[in-house]
Amino acid sequence: MTEVTAGPSRGGPSGRRAEPFHAAITGIGMITAAGQDTARTWQAVVEGRPTTAVIPELAGMPVQLACQASAFDGDAILGRRAAWRLDRCTQMALVAGREAVADAGLIPGEWDGTRVGTVLGSALGGIGTWQREYDRLRELGPERISPLTIPMSLPNLIAGQMATDLHARGPSLVTSTACASGTTALGIARDLLRHDTCDIVITGGAESGLVHSVVAAFARAGALSRNTADPDRASRPFDVDRDGFVIAEAAAILVLEHPDHARARGAHVYAYVSGYGASADAGHETRPDPEGAGAQRAVEAALRDAELSPTEVDHVNAHGTSTPLNDLAEGRMVRRVIGGHPLITAAKGVTGHSLGAAGAVEAALTALTLRHQIVPPTAGLRETDPAVDLDVVRDTAREERIEAALSNSFGFGGQNAALILTRA
Repeated sequence: MTEVTAGPSRGGPSGRRAEPFHAAITGIGMITAAGQDTARTWQAVVEGRPTTAVIPELAGMPVQLACQASAFDGDAILGRRAAWRLDRCTQMALVAGREAVADAGLIPGEWDGTRVGTVLGSALGGIGTWQREYDRLRELGPERISPLTIPMSLPNLIAGQMATDLHARGPSLVTSTACASGTTALGIARDLLRHDTCDIVITGGAESGLVHSVVAAFARAGALSRNTADPDRASRPFDVDRDGFVIAEAAAILVLEHPDHARARGAHVYAYVSGYGASADAGHETRPDPEGAGAQRAVEAALRDAELSPTEVDHVNAHGTSTPLNDLAEGRMVRRVIGGHPLITAAKGVTGHSLGAAGAVEAALTALTLRHQIVPPTAGLRETDPAVDLDVVRDTAREERIEAALSNSFGFGGQNAALILTRA
């Protein structure tokens, strides 16, 4: 068993407990199947509009359903000369990053770049480039492979390209904890602020894995929904008839600032990242602990870090993959650790499962829930699994007073991460 938090729970040799650290979320940028920016994504999630569709590019695959950001055109936004040097995953990250920085009211050329970090999460990195160049190798030979294959494919280059684009010269890294990657990135970003390594961290996640090898592998593993007869209900977290997730692509970037830095410049704050916890199941490589014991340790660590009791959590943005085992394990864990009082939602009913980007997408949506005091519905959900004894919001959004929220992420390898966000 492993367990960490975003910072020490006790400060100094005296053993006194450290004060909670509240990292300010001052900017959000998103690209999802639900919209090309934050506003459109949020609107679709609040309205509960599913985005699952049959994707022509997946013709011949055992599953052709996906949530594709079809409106995103990297050539048009970044310029063809810049875009052709970047994997689609990195293109999406850069565009979402620019939106987030602009939303925060920051100008990269005017900040002290040595105090700005970039911490992004991705499970697959530039997998689309690897797939394309492998196909070229097989069909045309080694001399036809692009000389840019390595820099376009390496996962760390997502953060490296972001740092270059935004003149951010502080620590730069990519976390890869499977479907918890984006959440892990936010936790580490908060660490950098908490320990005064940075004033600002550009953080979040990006993923674009709608390629044959990835989809075929997930299908063979039995992880994907095959509900082609009703795509709007293919992704249906916590539903009694759920049969798997819908793979998606997305990028979500958040600007995290030290609260003193945000206050000094009069920044608008969406919410605060007030707690982070992570753990390992140390069990099966793909199957979660049936009782969510590892996930529980991560959630409890996040609560301790934020110095909140379970009764103070008003809302849970669930990992909610729409797979039979994950939803049941998470539901049991939330009921046992938090109780039955919080309102639960699972955004993957709208956005699908964007793997390493999912935690960042859901953290951004949780921040917007705190900002607008609206809990979105869980799209695709008709009948909640009776074994999930929770108040899962469905049909329409609910306006409620939300002061503190939990955002969960769990990945293959038994890697769990949890964030506590609080109202600004």
